[in-house]
Amino acid sequence: SIVACLVLQEASARVTVLSGRTLGEALRPPGSGGVGASWMVATAAGAILLGCAAYEGGNILGAAAGVGLVAAVSPALVAVVLGAAAGALLWLGSTRTVVRVMSVLVAVMGLAFLYAAAALRPAAGAVVQGALVPSVPAGSGLLVLGLVGTTVVPYNLFLGSGIAAGQRLDEMRFGLVVAVVLGGVISMAIVVVGSAVAGTFGYAKVAGVLAARLGPWGRGLFAAGLFAAGFSSAITAPLAAGITARSLFSHARVGRTWGEQGWRYRTVWSVVLGIGVALGATGVRPIPAIIAAQALNGVLLPLIAVFLLLVVNDRALLGNDGINRTAANVLTVAVCVVALLLGVANVVRAAAAAFALPAPTDRLLLWTALAAVAVLALPTARAVRRRRSS
Repeated sequence: SIVACLVLQEASARVTVLSGRTLGEALRPPGSGGVGASWMVATAAGAILLGCAAYEGGNILGAAAGVGLVAAVSPALVAVVLGAAAGALLWLGSTRTVVRVMSVLVAVMGLAFLYAAAALRPAAGAVVQGALVPSVPAGSGLLVLGLVGTTVVPYNLFLGSGIAAGQRLDEMRFGLVVAVVLGGVISMAIVVVGSAVAGTFGYAKVAGVLAARLGPWGRGLFAAGLFAAGFSSAITAPLAAGITARSLFSHARVGRTWGEQGWRYRTVWSVVLGIGVALGATGVRPIPAIIAAQALNGVLLPLIAVFLLLVVNDRALLGNDGINRTAANVLTVAVCVVALLLGVANVVRAAAAAFALPAPTDRLLLWTALAAVAVLALPTARAVRRRRSS
């Protein structure tokens, strides 16, 4: 997940730094007037906005769960208050201000989980082996896809591209490596903390385990990390939705309405935020909702990755020095293939469950996924070749 995130985030930000166009603008066909009638733009917009809306529900629920661990407050009330706070920040603050607030929240989350993971003292050898040797237990495909999807979130590619404007290439790459690697380490710490729980997983159970092993403050530590994770993401998803929609659909004639104070931009992030608050207020079980949202993003990832593969091989857009080299293309293709394998396998599982069919075997899932890769390989290769030769 960390490697995939680095490859795709670097590519999306590179497009903006070298061409001056965001990823969404780069996906628009020439002469489309900014709205873009092409299937690529329409599909990308629908997929990203749907993913943001689905993810927002889990964000609000997660933050509310953190508050609920230390205070007996109605989850519905917490969801409304958090939604109002996120909405006020997005409405009144600039993109840079919002990013600074999120950075503080992420720092709180990171410190909380890193300290909790270290205090649990897991076996160092087991941690290293788990980090370097892939192991997928039977029946955990959806969860694996969720872990990939929560690290390589498709809307973050558009968000990263949108905030890369004005940076130098070396500056962008250094900041990206630090942020992604640090984020990956925090994700690993969260998994280590979760692994301390035996049996059925639940937030209250994690808090109880930490309190038993670390003392009474362990519960508050976990609650702070959970709240910071949920609330920072509750700001990120609507922000990314607005930036994505603006990059895909804005143009000269409606430029003001897509600005940070424009009604189109505000409408997009307001809808995404409203969906999250509604889910939080209705008392949906948070953990299944979060896993489902992460898995949805994992399914959307190969689609966005293929779009990005085409853009970073566009010689007319990036010039001879900016397009992908062979090694970068190999890594990007590998990310696309792995994401597609995971995504197709889980779509087949979900379809079988929906129609009450027998659970597909691993062999069937593998061959179905490979067939999907084979179908997409030739047209994608041709499109890449055309763009590199233009």
